[in-house]
Amino acid sequence: IRGSQNHTGGWDWAEERGFTVLYMERCVEMGIAQVIETAREVVGRGDTPVYLSFDIDALDPVYAPGTGTPECGGFTTREAMQLLRGLRGLAPRLCGADVVAVAPPFDVGAPAGGGLTSLAGATIAYEILCLLSESRAPLPRNA
Repeated sequence: IRGSQNHTGGWDWAEERGFTVLYMERCVEMGIAQVIETAREVVGRGDTPVYLSFDIDALDPVYAPGTGTPECGGFTTREAMQLLRGLRGLAPRLCGADVVAVAPPFDVGAPAGGGLTSLAGATIAYEILCLLSESRAPLPRNA
């Protein structure tokens, strides 16, 4: 979580209900490896299915300007890929995923091209598809 807020109502509500909320400042202090460990601890609880949603505006607008709410101070694309790759091994609990808030019309250079956010979104989606593919049982050899 990062960005300008004039009150903490939404964040307080989430924490009161047991959500794990990591603020970007804390992620920077912890480092990516510890963020991955924390995420794995949270989703490692129980045997319930895990759904992964990646909001593209988690990335700094330098890497993904084409979104509805760009906020400075986000992850780099390299950090995002490292985070996702750190979730390997959740199979078979990872049951689905999405990438949200990619808005090509708002991208740098749009509509003439640019495509920076679309590239980041496609790369993130690919990483997630790799995670999902690991969560599926292998097909029989004669299928």
